[in-house]
Amino acid sequence: MKKIVLTGAAGRLGSYLREPLSKMCNELISTDIKEDIGKIYAGETYMQGDLASMDDMMRIIEGAEMVVHMGAFVDEGPFEQLLGPNFIGSYNVWEAGFKHGVRRVVYASSIHAVGMYPKNEFIGTDVPHRPDTFYGLAKCFTEDLGRMYWEKRGMESVHMRILSCAQPNNARALGSYLSYDDLIQLVTRCIDTPVTGFSIIYGVSNNDRAPVDNANAAFLGYRPRDNAEDVAAEVLANEPPMDPKDLGHMCHGGPFASVDLGKSGLAGMNVIQDAKETD
Repeated sequence: MKKIVLTGAAGRLGSYLREPLSKMCNELISTDIKEDIGKIYAGETYMQGDLASMDDMMRIIEGAEMVVHMGAFVDEGPFEQLLGPNFIGSYNVWEAGFKHGVRRVVYASSIHAVGMYPKNEFIGTDVPHRPDTFYGLAKCFTEDLGRMYWEKRGMESVHMRILSCAQPNNARALGSYLSYDDLIQLVTRCIDTPVTGFSIIYGVSNNDRAPVDNANAAFLGYRPRDNAEDVAAEVLANEPPMDPKDLGHMCHGGPFASVDLGKSGLAGMNVIQDAKETD
């Protein structure tokens, strides 16, 4: 492949994707709003840009065959705070991609697009949207945007509904955990599958307690290997009793399901900030 664009390259997940993506194409363009992302890999070029700027996206995406769209404001917040990066940013990526002949967008969607479903419901990729926050609503918008661009303009996209790509240190994560190695495999399959059309797949590892069903996306060939059950005994030994009346415990969206709209969901989570060192 000649050229791939990676948005959100300065983020925690982006830090793990840059090196493997640089080996999948002749030219990787990594982009983020930050001025610097540290070490640059062989075949990689960094271009600073703002997702909310169509001019920036047109400049950065030109010549790309695929875009791996990981960039966003990654938390719940006031609608106005998410409007630029998460709503307008997605439109800019798809529209610039269409104008430049991009074949496929691989998008970091989220469980928060369906976060209000009860956790005891084993949900597939075809359930109706049920967002838990404005953040989740942005994921719903982008999934619908991707479907529309496929059906109206023939532009492929794969929407990875990531559950929890972070170290499993709580009871919810025993089902929702996605390891970095499995994330890399997932993105790779989304890129190298010959034909995808519009597709949705859950980003989750091979957890015994995984609460979602990827049967409809089996054609992508994603076969996760890691399992949070390896640390279940340790996690549960340190976990206080869960409240069945707490939406944060009982819904797929976890703490995002219980916060007021516009209030941080990450504030109620102990996410380990273990981005790959690139300095």
